[in-house]
Amino acid sequence: MKKNILFLFTFLCLTATNLLAQTNIIDEVIWIVGDESILRSEVEEQRLRSQYEGTPIQGDPYCVIPEQIAINKLFLHQAKLDSVEVSESTVMNQVENRLSFFISQIGSKEKMEEYFGKNTVNLREDLRVMFRDQMIIQEMQRKLVGDIKSTPSDVRRFYNSLSNDSIPTVPAQVELQIISFEPPVPIEESNRIKERLRDFSDRVNKGTTEFSVLARLYSEDAESAKRGGELGFMGRGQLVPEFATVAFNLTDPKKVSRIVQTEFGYHIIQLIEKRGDRINCRHILLKPRISIVDKNNAVQKLDSITDLIRKGKTTFEQAVIYFSQDKNTAMNAGLMLNEKSGTSKFEYQDLPQEIAKIVYGMNVGEISKPFSMINPTTNKEVVAVVKVKSKTDTHKANLTDDYQMLRNYYENKKKEEFINNWIIKKQKETYISIDPAWQNCNFQYPGWIKK
Repeated sequence: MKKNILFLFTFLCLTATNLLAQTNIIDEVIWIVGDESILRSEVEEQRLRSQYEGTPIQGDPYCVIPEQIAINKLFLHQAKLDSVEVSESTVMNQVENRLSFFISQIGSKEKMEEYFGKNTVNLREDLRVMFRDQMIIQEMQRKLVGDIKSTPSDVRRFYNSLSNDSIPTVPAQVELQIISFEPPVPIEESNRIKERLRDFSDRVNKGTTEFSVLARLYSEDAESAKRGGELGFMGRGQLVPEFATVAFNLTDPKKVSRIVQTEFGYHIIQLIEKRGDRINCRHILLKPRISIVDKNNAVQKLDSITDLIRKGKTTFEQAVIYFSQDKNTAMNAGLMLNEKSGTSKFEYQDLPQEIAKIVYGMNVGEISKPFSMINPTTNKEVVAVVKVKSKTDTHKANLTDDYQMLRNYYENKKKEEFINNWIIKKQKETYISIDPAWQNCNFQYPGWIKK
């Protein structure tokens, strides 16, 4: 079965040299693609990485992996000819994020270096090459298929050409509008949080406790807390403005910032390192707690609002404008947008769990009772009501209800066909030599072996 190779995630992955050392391989050239060689060690590195990460390989790894490397080399060669480039800062952001991930999983920078058998400088360079190649390949593929568009008549002809068994099945979906209200935090609670953070700052500034220890023990940013509060290298645009302003003004790694309030709560920050337009810092996040009284008041307020809507004294859309504090939906009549699909339609599995449970048994036009939930963006508790705008059951796709989905389906098939044909054409134009011991394969693209 042919794989969907459009925008594939490449096999050009970093692998630890200590894993390679265990195989006792005498290296050799096994493929030549144009003026590029593929080494046996490259294949073995990627096979071991897949094995250790539990990533399945569909087929013989000694056939699948070198073929994928060869495909990648075709794209990289074309990218050189077309002068395709990627942003170095974007590449380095990916590198630093991956290094931070490694440290969080392995435990420390020193343990990471021991695990990979490389110092951080060499590890960073390996990652830079890996991510740069990945991004160039993806950009080259986007460029190749960028002009592939469809008209309504194209989609209609495509749909009419499908057999009943080939028409895709559309899972049950729902469209929702939401009014979200964040109960106010009492001044006493905010003061309590600030006083606790001041105590943390004093302990760090006096040298009695390490910032990283306090972050691990008390920070409510669960992911960074595992790393002693370390966020990894980030650009200013990756951080919320209030946080970025303070973090980028820090100069002394031994000092702790003033308390910073953001939509996530209250923070203190410690500089680790600045590198150009990126910064690595630690932070401790504490979130104020909403009192039961304030939560109940918010529920009663939303109860009153929905009662007015049901009595026809206002509309849901008007209530969104006047009362909703959900900045992602307030300017869109409360309509929730699915970031995964880019549309307003959700499969139930893509909804926040609290919402999915409530709307599953509701009818179109029905408004829920107020309920509390954790805002997936800010991780804060909010009180909300939702209205079901539309519901569709699981069904075979049709042009009336599912035009956009069918259009995407058609265009993706056209793009995949184009990429497949492009690879076949490049095989014919490129010098390819494969060691006879590596030729006994059922390749996805048979043209590697010239007849």
